Amino acid sequence: MTKLSDLGPLIPGKLHGGDLIREEGHFYNCPNCGQKVDQRDLRQVFWHEEPGHEPLEPETVATVLEFPRKK
Repeated sequence: MTKLSDLGPLIPGKLHGGDLIREEGHFYNCPNCGQKVDQRDLRQVFWHEEPGHEPLEPETVATVLEFPRKK
């Protein structure tokens, strides 16, 4: 199964025209596989436009880094 990180670095999309939209307005459900697609990330949009694709494998999106505290 393909992970989003396998598709390379983020390709940011831009909202053209119109007013700012709420956070959930950036997402749609892919009519082929049903997975939510973030339209701000063009890697996801391009992947879900390909006929016969499978859903992208979920992966953790954030890593918490801990730094030693100064004394």
